[in-house]
Amino acid sequence: FLILPMERKTSLLKQDDQLAVTRSIKEGEQDLGFQTIQVDHQQAEVFIVEQTVHSEEGIPMSCQYYLLSDGHLAKRIQVGSPGCCIITKMPILREEDEIEPRPVFEKKPPVWEEDMELYSKFLDRKEELRLGHASYLRQHPEAHALISDFLLFLLLRQPEDVVTFAAEFFGPFDPRRPSSPALGSSHRPNPFRSLEPEGDARSGAG
Repeated sequence: FLILPMERKTSLLKQDDQLAVTRSIKEGEQDLGFQTIQVDHQQAEVFIVEQTVHSEEGIPMSCQYYLLSDGHLAKRIQVGSPGCCIITKMPILREEDEIEPRPVFEKKPPVWEEDMELYSKFLDRKEELRLGHASYLRQHPEAHALISDFLLFLLLRQPEDVVTFAAEFFGPFDPRRPSSPALGSSHRPNPFRSLEPEGDARSGAG
């Protein structure tokens, strides 16, 4: 481990009419590797870390911690001291936590018909549009007559190309379209249709 300050402590002790200030810094953890020790008639592999506490007064104090695989403290030794602390019974080791993958939720399209608030707004908007359309047609009866004429003409002719037929029907209503001459060819080129073969073209009176 890197030697970095990990904890700072300051203690005050009253001695007669004076205060004694003691400051300590805990730093310097050192990895000592793995070792096998005897615990409760069992062999246990432990990981050893040595920790040193330095003080401005006195000598540094070092302790060695023997840790089991799950972090249990099995043994503690203060360097330079004849005594040590060791557990007398082997604990039940905690198994390593399995990190479950994050759940994936499939995106489902919202069923707005089942949402009472959205469905109510939909009905209100639908009724608003219906009333608006009806009001517009009352104000412009020529639109209803124009559409009726087109549908009647369409059903009578029953053309294969409905789009071109509609363009030819509504084309004369375009105010930007140049006016046609009073007398002209009955077979003049139609801007909505492709040019016919020359063999089928016929000229009318000009």
